[in-house]
Amino acid sequence: MQDQSKLAERVVERMYSQDWFSQWLGIERVLVEPGKCILKMSIRKEMLNGFSIAHGGITFSLADSALAFAANSHGQRSVSVETSISHTEPLMEHDEIIATAHELNRTNKIAIYQVTVSNQHGRTVALFKGTVYRTSKEWFPEEK
Repeated sequence: MQDQSKLAERVVERMYSQDWFSQWLGIERVLVEPGKCILKMSIRKEMLNGFSIAHGGITFSLADSALAFAANSHGQRSVSVETSISHTEPLMEHDEIIATAHELNRTNKIAIYQVTVSNQHGRTVALFKGTVYRTSKEWFPEEK
């Protein structure tokens, strides 16, 4: 059986290679481990809303990608069924944000994750919680 960390990296690499939205956002993968993922990105001008701050959907999207990568990192295809976010600080153009997703609980069918989004100064700018459904499908069934 292959090392779980290598499996996590392979799954996220496959997901990211077909995730055009995460690529458009400019998301970079910092760390991928089973049940954990750290991503980062920079706020660009076209991501600002009418108040000249980052649109809330940008922070949500980064956190959602971190959730997806962390939840699928065990090699079992998982999809979100419920998510929520609280924005605690505004973000400006050129800010760098880091999303850290970690697993709170995982069963055969359901898993819950917490994602903390912070800025380049280490200040928390958003808190995100996601619940995923763990399907019976594996990412690399041909290897069984």
